[in-house]
Amino acid sequence: MNLSDIPTLTAQMGFTQRNDPHELFAEWLKEAEKSEPNDPNAMALATVDEAGLPNVRMVLLKGADDRGFVFYTNFESQKGQEILATGKAALNFHWKSLRRQVRVRGLVDQVSDREADTYFASRARDSRIGAWASKQSRPLENRYALEQSVAVWAAKYAIGEVPRPPHWSGFRVKPLAIEFWHDRPFRLHERVVFRRDTPESAWTKARLYP
Repeated sequence: MNLSDIPTLTAQMGFTQRNDPHELFAEWLKEAEKSEPNDPNAMALATVDEAGLPNVRMVLLKGADDRGFVFYTNFESQKGQEILATGKAALNFHWKSLRRQVRVRGLVDQVSDREADTYFASRARDSRIGAWASKQSRPLENRYALEQSVAVWAAKYAIGEVPRPPHWSGFRVKPLAIEFWHDRPFRLHERVVFRRDTPESAWTKARLYP
């Protein structure tokens, strides 16, 4: 590549002109929904334990707007306990088909009971039964014990609606930083980060070296 190629690359970098990270994320997610073969809403969720040792696992994004990024889980799970203890988390979206990545860091609140109830009611019945049956993140003596637990709860809720367990709800990550990364030739990747001091503050934007 020579210097004459750089204006062409710069012309392709329109996303760096955007000033609202939530609108940009919505646009990228919509494009990922068209190109990713599986779970374009999959994201890595990072938390830390009481010793500061990090944990990371994949979860599914279930809502995103200017209030934050929502996912649901068993609050008695390891991730649930770590988030309740620290009130902080980080997320990472990687869309290989688009050669894009979005990193999110922020504070975490619980969603409202109404939001949790509405989402829980939308899940498949077997998934709702599973939320009662699984003691998520705790030792399981054997597979039969899990299957037996599922059978017990399925019998209990054989008729009528399956209510939401009191320990099952959602978290909303309220971002303090959102970084967008887009692969470019010759490692001239594009990185733009939006930051703010509090979830109520205005965003500032900066480019980063790749």
